[in-house]
Amino acid sequence: MKTFSINIAVVFSLMSSLLLAQENIPQNEIQQPNILIILADDMGWGDLGCTGSEVINTPNIDRLAENGILFTSAYVTGSVCAPSRAGLQTGRFPQRFGFENNLTHWDESRPEQEQFHGLDPSELTIADHLKAEGYETALIGKWHLGYAKVHHPNNRGFDYFCGMLGGGHNYFLNENKNNLERNGSPITSFSNEYITDFFTDEGVKWLSERSNSPWFLFMSYNAPHTPMQATEDDIKACSHIQDKGRRTYVAMMRALDRGVQRIIQELKDKGVYENTLIVFLSDNGGATNNHSWNGPLSGCKGNCREGGIRVPMIWQWPGQIPAGKRNDAVVSSLDLLPSLLYAAGAKPIDATDKSGNKEVPRTYDGMNILPMIKGEQEPTTRRLFWRLQGQAAVLDGEDKLIRLGHKPAQYFRPVDDIGETKDLSAKNKEKYLELYELLFKWEVSLPTDPYFYTSPYWRGRSAKNYESWKPEPEPK
Repeated sequence: MKTFSINIAVVFSLMSSLLLAQENIPQNEIQQPNILIILADDMGWGDLGCTGSEVINTPNIDRLAENGILFTSAYVTGSVCAPSRAGLQTGRFPQRFGFENNLTHWDESRPEQEQFHGLDPSELTIADHLKAEGYETALIGKWHLGYAKVHHPNNRGFDYFCGMLGGGHNYFLNENKNNLERNGSPITSFSNEYITDFFTDEGVKWLSERSNSPWFLFMSYNAPHTPMQATEDDIKACSHIQDKGRRTYVAMMRALDRGVQRIIQELKDKGVYENTLIVFLSDNGGATNNHSWNGPLSGCKGNCREGGIRVPMIWQWPGQIPAGKRNDAVVSSLDLLPSLLYAAGAKPIDATDKSGNKEVPRTYDGMNILPMIKGEQEPTTRRLFWRLQGQAAVLDGEDKLIRLGHKPAQYFRPVDDIGETKDLSAKNKEKYLELYELLFKWEVSLPTDPYFYTSPYWRGRSAKNYESWKPEPEPK
């Protein structure tokens, strides 16, 4: 009986090999890759060595670009944290499900309203889709997509969660006073007193415990978001930075880069580095209050200029993605979901949305960009939309319109004018009106109003920063 079982196994192995040979598909290409997303928070577009910084040392993040592809025209779905993360997680414009501003305070005494204070319970995350394909899933760091039970990461596809539900946290951890949890339970002891290093510890530990199942790890760091806090050792290592605030920011970036190095080393130690698809990006552009630098871009976090919604994006997958490439094609954080599912050999879970009185197949707004990354397809002309904090915008190919709440709309061509210094609305009225119509049609197609609004303070601040944040030399 034992001999018979062995023979059957051999037969099936031979049959599988023959089928693969017939389809001309190498076995290493049909193995589901592990997937790692590394997200920075409020990082300036120019604050990496590979994007132009001359004072910030980020060798490990830069190495991802050296071993993969750096997209220089990558966009996120919101210029503030929460709607940006909602778009990334779902592959859908967050305005489709009412999530277009940062979260407001949730009144726990009104549980009937809890679903309207976070990521709509009907929406599916990248983790939901990959978990259905047998992936182990984890999110470490910042969630910021809702506080109620229906929004909790453990109920949104993530088997494991260690981090904070909210948008910010002190960097130096107090065991008796913190807002961190592990799978719903408060954390009362820490492997490291500095939160960036603690999150890295958690990521390394989770990776070390994985076996043969494919996994998806979302390292959602809160660095370099405020408050501006760094370790003494990191600040000393950045003593060459003259400006005190900038020095602290650079020190925080140093900790982030160190975390990337440790995560990559763990992949190599586990022998899974070659089969891991890695994506690095920021949730939005640099903020006004963290001493970040947006390089040649105008604007900042909170507005629809390039400095608020354009981020560096790096893809690396050894043997699958060409190394050392820079690409100017327009891509979006919306593209992560379809691209990662394609890499995993999966399709989105069937889902429907309401349209009037009908149920219609769910619309995804991202594209599978892996064929383009591999050089198998030409870049596609993109049309992207934004709306938040009294502003709305459309990017249609090389043309961009920003509709404002405090002044007439403006029309730019970022491909020719990356700093958005030349308003073309008067010079090309026909195109200006065409873009206005595109934006209008998109807005009236949205099936719901915003579930929550930003405060008047943020609307006013965003309008002020829209005018004042211009491209400047990197602070020294």
